[in-house]
Amino acid sequence: MDRRHFMKRLAGTGVLIATSQLPSWSQDRPEVFPERGGTERLSLSYATVEIGLEKPFSILHISDSHLTAVYAHENEKKQELNRRRTVTFGGRQEEALRDALDYAKQHVDYVLHTGDLIDWQSEANFELVRKYFGAGMMGSMGNHEFTPEMWLSDPPEERTEAFKDRTRALLEEAYPFDTRFQAQVVNGVNFITLDNVYGTVTEEQVRRFKEETSRRLPMVLCMHVPFFTDNIWRADTRFWVDKGKIQGDGLAEPTGDYKAQLEDPVTHDFITYLKRQPLLKCILAGHLHITIEDQFSTTCREYVVGGGFLFHAREVIFI
Repeated sequence: MDRRHFMKRLAGTGVLIATSQLPSWSQDRPEVFPERGGTERLSLSYATVEIGLEKPFSILHISDSHLTAVYAHENEKKQELNRRRTVTFGGRQEEALRDALDYAKQHVDYVLHTGDLIDWQSEANFELVRKYFGAGMMGSMGNHEFTPEMWLSDPPEERTEAFKDRTRALLEEAYPFDTRFQAQVVNGVNFITLDNVYGTVTEEQVRRFKEETSRRLPMVLCMHVPFFTDNIWRADTRFWVDKGKIQGDGLAEPTGDYKAQLEDPVTHDFITYLKRQPLLKCILAGHLHITIEDQFSTTCREYVVGGGFLFHAREVIFI
């Protein structure tokens, strides 16, 4: 058995990384608030999910780190992406990730990353994945994980399962878990993570989710793209599209991932099913680069965490 498959077996099918596995990075960066603690520059939000657990615990939810590293020997397209996208994301993405992991090591039990840890595929970015999370890194894929060279790709990228499968084996060399679907029980809570990076899910993912309900445990769904509610969609379009003062109810016509969720029959039916599933207690997602939450169903609240590259993170406390 080679190292990759040994480490995948060691990692099992988990979705979280125990903070005891994380190294400490606080010694390797300049202290920012020397009298208050270096992690205070994090933009932290908090949520409490009440389940009735015998043993409460907490996780740090981060997303959208958008690491933009490249080695000198990599091709010119990747060098161009490094120049342009590092400016786009401010150049402090790795620093922000270290802050979040340091906070996690001191304050929570587990870390969850819901995708776009890297901005595109490069040898240097994959090495950063191994550096910070290694064999224990668990979470979900983001759409940027699947992009070889973004808009510079030839042939152009497609929003299809077939396109993702072209590089899925390469990703699984760096991310040692099932990139499509995984499950892990933590203190009686079943964490389910799936790949929905274009907003939609597959019939196989739905089947596996429904199988997990046979455990009769409270469930947490973790993924990159949120399942949109009107309030989440309103906030998303206000941030990305409509910069003016609100007109009417501010609710724009669905486009992009939200439209796909409404029109794709498998995804539409799955969302309808989830809204009637009493075992589902919360949804954790990213992708939007803003922090927002909304009620998804009578038993489930959805939490979207802001961009990790902006030093955003959310501690979720399960009690």
